[in-house]
Amino acid sequence: MSKPSPEVYEEGKGMDAHNSVMRDIRSRNDSTYDPREPTRVWLDEDNTPDGVYQSLTIILNTGGCRWARAGGCTMCGYVAESVEGGSVAHEDLMAQIQHCLDHESENSDEQSGLIKIYTSGSFLDEREVPAETRQAIAETFADRERIVVESLPDFIDEETVGDFVDVGLETDVAVGLETATDRVRHDCVNKYFDFADFEAASEAAQAAGAGVKAYLLMKPPFLSEAEAVEDMKRSVRRCAAVDGCHTVSMNPCNVQRYTMVEELYHDGGYRPPWLWSVADVLESTADEDVIVVSDPVGHGSDRGPHNCGECDDKVQRAIKDFDLRQDPSVFEQVSCECEATWDAVIERERSYSLPLAR
Repeated sequence: MSKPSPEVYEEGKGMDAHNSVMRDIRSRNDSTYDPREPTRVWLDEDNTPDGVYQSLTIILNTGGCRWARAGGCTMCGYVAESVEGGSVAHEDLMAQIQHCLDHESENSDEQSGLIKIYTSGSFLDEREVPAETRQAIAETFADRERIVVESLPDFIDEETVGDFVDVGLETDVAVGLETATDRVRHDCVNKYFDFADFEAASEAAQAAGAGVKAYLLMKPPFLSEAEAVEDMKRSVRRCAAVDGCHTVSMNPCNVQRYTMVEELYHDGGYRPPWLWSVADVLESTADEDVIVVSDPVGHGSDRGPHNCGECDDKVQRAIKDFDLRQDPSVFEQVSCECEATWDAVIERERSYSLPLAR
């Protein structure tokens, strides 16, 4: 990846100290990637306001998140997998889309009703995905039922979102809000915008005829387990109160390469969240008027959300079951002796002496 550097767009945003550290960490990466190959693609099932769909998830390999090139979020390593040079040609991006279509046809007898498209940054940022490509992708998937595209609030407007609405797709814009608490978003995540910007972006998406899906981050660095749990419960409730926000996806933090979180993890200063914490938030917010889901990436591993190792898969299955049925009683069916350890961590861990347990 080319050496990260701030641009005019990024000046005065985020914490200078965080950005400086993150640029140094990211500059250690010397991997290269094929601009005609997507970063990842997979099939799954997702809950939406219109029911459960088979979903095709696409992570396009672009020139990388412009915020990450200034330093960026403390936990996000996706830019490390970006193409050298800062941009990818229209033809190469469309070749990535074809690769994903081939993957779908090879692994499923049916077309996915839901398409989810992500990049390492913002799909609606025309430096990552040109308008020509965005419009071509909208036409490619016009015969599907629903699409999700991810973006920072800056790039959400009636024109960019309208390309998908206008071809008849039920459209959702996913926003990496991370938390409804501005101080946590600024100081722990190093993301520059405020909750008010998320509300304005939701309004713009609604004006274009689209819905909003809020992405939250459970346990960014510098928060204790209890602080992280309470921040998530508060954030889910605040998102549920925003017009147009129909889904909240709570992502437990995992340790990605070339990030500040990884530096803290190796120095004994960070532990990913407990799966019990994920279950607690889902169970506690199940009565909110919003779909709340979670997909703990890397569950059961030291670098991902985990419990003791014995019960991780059982709790993960309960979380997946809850995602599809929104029934909190699923968590009554899983238990483990390590819940007592988690209870002690919740009660005793403090942000100035974490982690209390690995």
